[in-house]
Amino acid sequence: MFGVNALLSPPPRRPIRELPDELISQIAAGEVVERPASVVRELVDNALDAGATQVTLRLLAGGVRLVCVEDDGCGIARAELPVALKRHATSKIASLGDLESVGTMGFRGEALAAIASVSELSLLSRTAEESSAYLLDARSGELRPAARSVGTTVEVKELFFSTPARRKFLKTDSTELAHCVEAVRRHALARPEVGFAIWHEGRLVEQWRATPRWEQRLADVLGADFLEASVAVDWRAGPLRVWGRAGLPDAARARGDQQWTWVNGRYVRDKVLAHAARSAYEDVLHGQRQPVYALSLEIDPAQVDVNVHPTKIEVRFRDGRAVHQVVRHAIENALAAPRAGQAPQSQQALTDDPAPPLPAAVPAAAWRQPAMAFAAREPAPSGLPVSDLGLLWNRTPAPSVSEPAPAPASAPALPDGDWPLGRALAQLQGIYILAENAQGLVIVDMHAAHERIVYERLKQQMDGEGLASQPLLIPATFAATPEEVATAEACAEALRSLGLEITPFSARTLAVRALPTHLAQANAVDLARSVLAELAQHDASTVVRRARDELLATMACHGAVRANRRLTVEEMNALLRQMEQTERADQCNHGRPTWRQLSLRELDGLFLRGR
Repeated sequence: MFGVNALLSPPPRRPIRELPDELISQIAAGEVVERPASVVRELVDNALDAGATQVTLRLLAGGVRLVCVEDDGCGIARAELPVALKRHATSKIASLGDLESVGTMGFRGEALAAIASVSELSLLSRTAEESSAYLLDARSGELRPAARSVGTTVEVKELFFSTPARRKFLKTDSTELAHCVEAVRRHALARPEVGFAIWHEGRLVEQWRATPRWEQRLADVLGADFLEASVAVDWRAGPLRVWGRAGLPDAARARGDQQWTWVNGRYVRDKVLAHAARSAYEDVLHGQRQPVYALSLEIDPAQVDVNVHPTKIEVRFRDGRAVHQVVRHAIENALAAPRAGQAPQSQQALTDDPAPPLPAAVPAAAWRQPAMAFAAREPAPSGLPVSDLGLLWNRTPAPSVSEPAPAPASAPALPDGDWPLGRALAQLQGIYILAENAQGLVIVDMHAAHERIVYERLKQQMDGEGLASQPLLIPATFAATPEEVATAEACAEALRSLGLEITPFSARTLAVRALPTHLAQANAVDLARSVLAELAQHDASTVVRRARDELLATMACHGAVRANRRLTVEEMNALLRQMEQTERADQCNHGRPTWRQLSLRELDGLFLRGR
């Protein structure tokens, strides 16, 4: 009890006084220098700002004993070397206007001073105008001539030797080395025109040669598999441009460890960018899978504040909503085109039927009838609403096993580039469609594929329209926070488009007077609270779109053709053609794949052909 009272009692008053310069520098170093990778990031930033075309990193003990960064940049003049080690000394900015539109990687002018306060630092540099390089020892301040070509070498030895407590928090050498390599990798992905080399204990760990092609650098750093499992992104909206690569839904991972974003060439971790990317994948990812992507945002430097954190890894946008929208649209547009087929025909005029059944669009004579064919049936009638699709398939008689299969009919060869999903051959267990294309065998989950087709048609018809609502006989009231009341008043129009009517009942009470028709049996208070929380945190249009998509996904799932429904060859082919023309047809509404390709090489391998 005595110990608790001692902790709660106020400490004796101390006089206010200025801190010594050494302590100030070490406090600043605690913000900038967390581990050897922090030193690597700051020194590589300076090398790139100096116009380097080749950056070499040499490490010992994972960077704890030595971090040496060599570059072939413009170098530092002899008279400026001592100034470079002073706190808040920089050549990057000179006025408040420069700070508000930073265009360089570094600008704070405290990295070298902070690093020098917790290590043994030496600075060797030469400019093109000088006949010799000069070496500056940060501890002694000694400046003497030395041999070096144009450029700069920074050596950082015995990191945290003056603060042993900080050194105890470092991990193993291999872990620290991995962090250092990751720091350089982030720079290398953003600057393909610069070559990078990493040496550890005298051994070459990584080397990425300069290349004019960003895709080549991407393949060198992340592997060719990343390129094959991603699509190109290039989207411009006014002064904003987003470009890079977005991973296909099939390449999603359990962890978000392959998500890279840059703003004007600077690697950042930003919630706006991360949420925008995640929202773009909502319609195509399964469960809690994390997408992979490497995206670069080009924006007017005056529209982004990079002076948020000493590590410069966080930014703040002046118009976060516009950035969110352009990133989301950029990824959605890249993922929309079906990989199996022609360009998406999202702008086609839709019929009044929100979910047309599978039409018999291909003449029977044009297709080769498989040996295990089904009995011929009449073409599916057109114009059936969603609720009648199940009746259509239920009333179709199953084929009789006693009926003889018709003789195979001759069919024209499949032209290259036409019908990427091929021609239907048969139906397996009433679930899968087997088709043949130029590459080999295509297997299609017919329910998942038709579900996506119906879903996309419903979304297109709902654009610009609100969801129908049903008034409650007795309004549901609940005690609301001031933020919830303010959100309900400010977002009344967005709530109405969702089929919700939430109005103030008193100063601290809200009343739910109407719910979406399809959610009439839901808990009104829980639904209202969740929607208000989403509206308070995110853009109203994003919340409306998400809620709309969830409702339409449920409708599409119930309206799509069910498993164990026998289809004619014509109906199967018609489904394949619709898939080729539907956006995001490679995944169903729940993010599961709708089709898989087995190449002839893979089929030969299954049967050991050619061995």
